[in-house]
Amino acid sequence: MHPAFSVIFLTTLIGVGQGLFLALFTGQSYSAVKLVATQDSTAFYGVGGLIALTFLVGGLIASFFHLGRPERAWRSAAMWRTSWLSREVIVLPTLMSLIFIYTIMHFFEWDTVLYTSKEGVTLQLSLIVGTLGAIATFALFICTAMIYAAIKFLQEWASPLTVINYLLLGTASGFTLATSFANANAPELLSLYGNWAIIITVVAFFSRSASLYRNANIKAKSTIQTAIGIRHPKIQQKSMGMQGGSMNTRDFFHHKSAAFVKIIKWGFMILVFPMPILLLWVGINAESTSVLLGAFIIQYIGLLAERWFFFAQANHPQNLYYQTT
Repeated sequence: MHPAFSVIFLTTLIGVGQGLFLALFTGQSYSAVKLVATQDSTAFYGVGGLIALTFLVGGLIASFFHLGRPERAWRSAAMWRTSWLSREVIVLPTLMSLIFIYTIMHFFEWDTVLYTSKEGVTLQLSLIVGTLGAIATFALFICTAMIYAAIKFLQEWASPLTVINYLLLGTASGFTLATSFANANAPELLSLYGNWAIIITVVAFFSRSASLYRNANIKAKSTIQTAIGIRHPKIQQKSMGMQGGSMNTRDFFHHKSAAFVKIIKWGFMILVFPMPILLLWVGINAESTSVLLGAFIIQYIGLLAERWFFFAQANHPQNLYYQTT
């Protein structure tokens, strides 16, 4: 498939926002049960929520560049009963609204303690909002990934690993950013976020590697023989069937060499996994915000390459007719 950069930025930016919000909610949950120290509501959760919301808004803006008629974008929610895209269109603004409420409650210190146990465990109103936000976050991960995993004839996408990878990669990037943010604003949470960022990145490495192995060994259901209904064992395609390009040749194939695609694959495998893990380890031990921020930036650049490869690797069956030049 032809990778659309608007969709690449959409999926990676909202992934960071989702992951960062999950990190903030995790930190507050740990604080509520006294596993970590209580953080400043405005400086940490308020500002952190604003950053997460900024990434989500950035992803939403990027999505409009993929629309032929942006003024009709609202109609995309109409098919929510059958379309994962429609469900994503509904869940994304729902999540943004919940994060906005969560952020406002912390930023202006409008939070309320609803219950305090004898052991000092507290239940705050913002935790209830955060729980709803976490549910919406996981729902958005599922909706976004299922847009691609539900397409059965694109065998590279039609796998549970697609959903798992979207969830893990987005969460890893968010926790990596949270580690840098915590070092600057809540150092007592540095180890919590840093360790989780490393663990999630390691798990994501095995999950993404599994999908690469699976896709490299797929037995294609469609062949030239099945495409034209002729069972002769020796059929060779000499041309794409037309003199000039068309939508078929532009939108369903990336037009890059095998060597370029291979460089992208190994590039993102290095940038998304080992380099951020190394920088996280160095940054945590040195308590360096700049090193930790560098880990996030490198990982995000790698995620852009990973998402490009994700789209480029999917081989649309129509390429049996139009890929040959």
